[in-house]
Amino acid sequence: MKIAILDDYQDAVRWLPCFSLLHGHEVKVFHHSASGLGQLALRLAPYEVLVLIRERTRFPRALLQRLPNLKLIAQTGKLAGHVDVAAAAECGIAIAEGVGDPTAPAELSWALIMAASRRLNNYAQLLQQGVWQTSSTSPEYNGLGRVLKRRTLGIWGYGKIGRLVAGYARAFGMQVLVWGRDASRAQAVADGYRAAPSKAAFFAEADILTLHLRLNEATRGIVSAADLALMKTDALLVNTSRAELLQEGALVAALDAGRPGFAALDVFESEPLSLPHPLLGRENVLATPHLGYVEQDSYELYFRAAFQNVLDFAAGAEESGAGRPIGV
Repeated sequence: MKIAILDDYQDAVRWLPCFSLLHGHEVKVFHHSASGLGQLALRLAPYEVLVLIRERTRFPRALLQRLPNLKLIAQTGKLAGHVDVAAAAECGIAIAEGVGDPTAPAELSWALIMAASRRLNNYAQLLQQGVWQTSSTSPEYNGLGRVLKRRTLGIWGYGKIGRLVAGYARAFGMQVLVWGRDASRAQAVADGYRAAPSKAAFFAEADILTLHLRLNEATRGIVSAADLALMKTDALLVNTSRAELLQEGALVAALDAGRPGFAALDVFESEPLSLPHPLLGRENVLATPHLGYVEQDSYELYFRAAFQNVLDFAAGAEESGAGRPIGV
């Protein structure tokens, strides 16, 4: 089958052990995203199978209708609204979901929490310039980092990732405060953590607040400017989930206003990020290029499952003489 693997920014997929599963198929790996629906349609028109790296490329109805040869979309990880599932079904395109593992994003969240709390990035960058034990050349930001012990970690979203992060916080001697759906808060209490009495109290009390929510129509823009204005001036907001969970422009305005005082971010509304960007170049922002799942073990897990779905689909097509949807 003619297979395209999209958006492999680091040219990492070809070097995974599982890549050998596709031996015998015609495979093209794209390292750069195409800009615009027309360019994407021209690029992808010849292919029967597309392997997607999470949500790096969106597939709306207008694009799917211009891919006449496409029979299968093999998703790494779970679908998250970037593919128009109804349109795919109408076009006879099968969608195969992959598997996920919360470990890598949970560990990255914790790494950002630790690095931002101790201002490691600031210290390290200035040391490269020969500046000793200085976290900022601006007096207002040249302060000490601080430990996590006895501070309050607010977790919004007590799912698989949120539960892992809560466990890390417990090991570091932090107080964990959870906000989210009733069932999530009840589970957090059953696990020995504290549920916030209200969203306002959650934002006001947290020394560090980390978001672990799936993006959908109910959660888009769920964090408002008014929420952020309740945070402490020395609080840290961490977002490794989705940038769109925050109202557009709310975080920039909040940082300008000094509540919260710091942010650690792995996600942005438009990716790959183009310069200039209002959240970059700030001494109170630690930013990483969406690395939550970008890790060796996770890639092998995600792509092995996606490639196996491709092989299973190809085998079924050979038996029946035609491609057929295998479900979401």
